[in-house]
Amino acid sequence: MDSLNKRRSIRKYANKEVSNELLIRLLKEAERTQTMGNLQLYSVVVTRSEEKKRQLAPAHFNQPMVMGAPVVLTFCADFRRTSRWAEERKAVPGYDNFLSFINAASDALLYTQTFCNLADEEGLGYCYLGTTIYMPQQIIDVLELPRLVMPIATITLGWPDENPPLSDRLPVESIIHEETYHDYTPELIDRFYTEKESLPENKEFVKINNKETLAQVFTDIRYTKKDNGAMSAGFIEALKNQGFM
Repeated sequence: MDSLNKRRSIRKYANKEVSNELLIRLLKEAERTQTMGNLQLYSVVVTRSEEKKRQLAPAHFNQPMVMGAPVVLTFCADFRRTSRWAEERKAVPGYDNFLSFINAASDALLYTQTFCNLADEEGLGYCYLGTTIYMPQQIIDVLELPRLVMPIATITLGWPDENPPLSDRLPVESIIHEETYHDYTPELIDRFYTEKESLPENKEFVKINNKETLAQVFTDIRYTKKDNGAMSAGFIEALKNQGFM
């Protein structure tokens, strides 16, 4: 619990190897996470080579930690292994659909989070790359992912070479709804977001981006409607290519 309360995204790594023995142990221990139907609908591609990292980097907007980390892990929603098992055992799989993708994606993300918790306990540092779902086809091509396998999350992993401050979080009251969902009134928005908006680093964020509010930084610059629409179309196309739609 203490390690979770101190969790930081690490983007700078020491020049120190993450041993294969340690990595395999953590990946094995993470298998104890919950999974739909006990099917373990995930796979992990381990990238250590500089060449493969270089090929993956553009799909992650060339964020420096992709090249700087000793290990890059790509967690995939994987219904191929289960389907192949069925085919080899006189069963007829029916997992080439969107629901199956959602089930496999949920499995993969649960497994990813469990792995991150275990990495924390070992003193490893990591950074979760949300860019994995922005341009998935590039990752699919580089990693040669077959039908019914879809990249869902990427972790850069290594021994920390920095100690950044903790990221801010909303008060827990903002995410809890008793019995039914209660919508957010203007008063509640003020209560839940004022502290976040008042942080010096966020005020500076607004200033350097020439915006009036922190919310505008997210809607107008970081996660725009135009970009979201374009990347959604690319993601759906990749799902089709991988056989999930």
